[in-house]
Amino acid sequence: MKNFNIKYNFLEKELQDEIASIGVKKTFEANETIIREGQFISSFPLVIKGLVRVSRTNIDGNELLLYYLRENEVCAMSLTCCMTPVTSNINAVAEEKSEVILIPVKMLDNWICKYPSWKQFVMQTFHNRFRELIETVDSIAFMKLDERLVKYFADKYKNSGVTTYTGTHQNLALKLNSSREVISRLLKKLENDGKVKLSRNFIDYYELM
Repeated sequence: MKNFNIKYNFLEKELQDEIASIGVKKTFEANETIIREGQFISSFPLVIKGLVRVSRTNIDGNELLLYYLRENEVCAMSLTCCMTPVTSNINAVAEEKSEVILIPVKMLDNWICKYPSWKQFVMQTFHNRFRELIETVDSIAFMKLDERLVKYFADKYKNSGVTTYTGTHQNLALKLNSSREVISRLLKKLENDGKVKLSRNFIDYYELM
């Protein structure tokens, strides 16, 4: 049996053994793509270490963050693609160096029928992701852009514990479906209010937390 040091201890021992036997462990560096929009999914990832960002991108390159995947989580959107032979409608990108176990899609249905803990895990995953998607829709529909910017930093801190952002204002604008000029103006206001510290391609938002 492969030595994966599996942390999914809430699953039956037999299922943990199957995961270790069938799964393929892979390490992704920060900003490396795990799942790409438009590709057929032959395997789905179980996160064992790190943080994965799941999003959609429009034709202009603007990114809509859907949710993050943390340790002991699986991507609900990739599971939906496993149930029918359709291409992925999301991107999954390592937010930081991350380790995942890739499971062949055929095992999804087999394990749901065979292992009660797996069925519960999948159902709970759908529930959690649906709740997060509702929060995303609410933020777009009801929050002002400056509030969404602060929420982006708050969500990043909640999921990673990090209080800094490395990247350009343009990249941040794409994530929030805005323009670089608007994001730069909002960041400058936050800096003037003493809530963030700005330097080239770097934002310290500790004071917001």
